[in-house]
Amino acid sequence: MNPLPVVIWLPAALGLVIVAGAVSLFMGRRAERKRADAEGRSGAQQAARHLAEARKASETERTQLVVSGKEELIRAREAWEHEAASRREEIERIERRLDERTGLVDRKLETLEQRERGLAQREGEVAQRDERLRVAQDEAERLLSERQKRLESLAGLSTQEAKAELLQSMEDEARAQAAALIRDIKEEARRSADREAKKVIALAVQRLAAEHTAESSVSAVALPSDEMKGRIIGREGRNIRAFETATGVDVIIDDTPDTVVVSCFDPIRREVARRALEQLIADGRIHPGRIEEVVNGARDQLERELAEVGEQTVYELGIKGMHGELVKLIGRMKYRTSYGQNILQHSKEVAWLAGMMAAELKLDVHLAKRSALLHDVGKVLTHTHEGTHVELGVEMATKYGEKPIVVNAIAAHHDDVPHESPISVIVQAADAISGSRPGARREAFDTYVKRLTNLETIATSYQGVEKCFAIQAGRELRVVVMPEVIDDVKAQALSDQIARRIEQELQYPGQIKIVVVRETRAVDFAR
Repeated sequence: MNPLPVVIWLPAALGLVIVAGAVSLFMGRRAERKRADAEGRSGAQQAARHLAEARKASETERTQLVVSGKEELIRAREAWEHEAASRREEIERIERRLDERTGLVDRKLETLEQRERGLAQREGEVAQRDERLRVAQDEAERLLSERQKRLESLAGLSTQEAKAELLQSMEDEARAQAAALIRDIKEEARRSADREAKKVIALAVQRLAAEHTAESSVSAVALPSDEMKGRIIGREGRNIRAFETATGVDVIIDDTPDTVVVSCFDPIRREVARRALEQLIADGRIHPGRIEEVVNGARDQLERELAEVGEQTVYELGIKGMHGELVKLIGRMKYRTSYGQNILQHSKEVAWLAGMMAAELKLDVHLAKRSALLHDVGKVLTHTHEGTHVELGVEMATKYGEKPIVVNAIAAHHDDVPHESPISVIVQAADAISGSRPGARREAFDTYVKRLTNLETIATSYQGVEKCFAIQAGRELRVVVMPEVIDDVKAQALSDQIARRIEQELQYPGQIKIVVVRETRAVDFAR
């Protein structure tokens, strides 16, 4: 086959293909333009249709707006007309009230004018009356001055002297009336107070019966035989020296048969020594080592017993919640005395009396018993601590948490501080009853005589006292006064002054009665 026709045919075929493609492309683009023109014509028609619809809708909306605006205008006009009518009515009502008030004010003004006219007339009358009174007063002063001069010339006294004499007489009269009133009040208070106090005290004393024992400063120890005295003394006195050193007492061995005396002012040490000596005598082994052992055992045993005594005392009185150290101090009261009176028995008696008095007076019974039991607790410490038994008692009660009422009762039972509660007064009264009971206490003769002398010295130091007598063992002081110097009013004041001075200067148990005796005698002779 010849290749040349093939070569020629290939470009011609290729040209035909290209031309066919170009024709096809042109036809396609022309068809697209026709479609686009058709779509443009339909879109214009659609836009025209939408525009017509929009115009129709806007016209409808405008019509509705116009209608609604007219309706709103009509409603606003109706509301305005209604409001205007209401305001017109309110204005009319206010005008009517103003007219009424104007009329009322006019009437009040007329009334005020009438009153002013009346007041002006009265002022004129008052001015005339004042003028008449001034003239009358001047005349009265002139007459009074003339009468005063006439009285001064007749009496021989000046005005100042007459005033002074009148004031003095009025002062004397007032003093006499005051003294009489004070006397009547005191008598009435004393009668009622004595009656109630005697009732309470009698009930308390009637219900109480207590045994009292007096402690001495020596204790006697019985011996099985006189040979025991030599064993107590020991070789060259070493046993007795060791015993006295360990116990702090004095052992007296004399010619008294089968008896040894233990002497000491401290009752607790004396009791320890007595028990230790009895135990040594019963044991038979007496030497310094054994003595120290027995003395320590007796001391420990006594301390336990004293604690039990304190607990038993607190239990008997029904007192609860007391500190253990205070309970021990109460137990130690058993071996302490005051004026020969056992302090434990005295404190228990005071506690019972105070409790009964508190019950009668509707006060706290347990608090009264507690205060009374502790009122002398400081006496247990006076042998080993500085200070009075009141100060030591207050210190212990405060230290161990007692209530302020209890502390005040301890501090005030000798009037060292003021009483702050009725409980404190009851404790003092019960203490005085227990201490002043006949036979309860013993007092040294020198102290007794000194107190009587001081009582009489205080009474005779006052002007107008003729003589005085201390009777009933110093429980009553009778003062005889000169009637021409001391009248009835001054006698009452004198008894009060003497009583207050005795309270300030003297120490005494119980109370002292001061009786001022004034005797007036009228003497004449028939001839």
